[in-house]
Amino acid sequence: MSRDRNQSRVFFGAFIIIVGALALLNNLHIFDTSDILPFWPLVFVGFGVMKLYQARHTSAYVLGGVLVLVGCGMILQRLGIMYFRWRDWWPAFVIFAGAMVLSRGLYGKQWRSRRDGVELVDGDNSSVDVVAVMSGHNLKSDSQTFKGGDILAVMGGVELDLRQASIVSEATLSVFAMWGGIVIKVPNDWSVVMNGTPILGGMDDKTVPPLVAGKRLVIVGEAIMGGVEVKN
Repeated sequence: MSRDRNQSRVFFGAFIIIVGALALLNNLHIFDTSDILPFWPLVFVGFGVMKLYQARHTSAYVLGGVLVLVGCGMILQRLGIMYFRWRDWWPAFVIFAGAMVLSRGLYGKQWRSRRDGVELVDGDNSSVDVVAVMSGHNLKSDSQTFKGGDILAVMGGVELDLRQASIVSEATLSVFAMWGGIVIKVPNDWSVVMNGTPILGGMDDKTVPPLVAGKRLVIVGEAIMGGVEVKN
């Protein structure tokens, strides 16, 4: 997980440096950036490849594949090799949402019941695997051996209540929010380590650190034009 986090930081750091260098060269009239503008969607391709390489859940594979396809399609259109209108392809987002739901139904490891509008993770609730695409989830876990998991929110929202849960020593929660939001509620005796990368978004740790740091929740992932908030 530390290796994946470092790879993400290297990718985004290199991207920011390249953008700044190109802007500087263009302003100094040393290099005309208009020659490479058609290739800016390579950012989506690079991010998708990184997600595929780091994927540990089905949802991450689907998301990585979609980002690669979108980036390649935009490049082909800008080069005049292929022409399409985005308004004709809006059903693809519906298909994407259906694929996410289907993958959860086929490969999901957890069954959930509901009580008072809150989804309760039944059975082995030591980890979570949540996908919200153009939808919302309100989850609660009371596992005394919580290990972490994966949360993905695309144009949707997820609220995870862990205030009745406990950690043996450390748990890692991987999050990804794009045009959506994730809220995580933790007990007062948990310390939170935020190692995510926000891009035109925010990742906020609003918890009050405990006096004795014995249980630690590590948050990793990305927030792209979305938000991730942890509070107690």
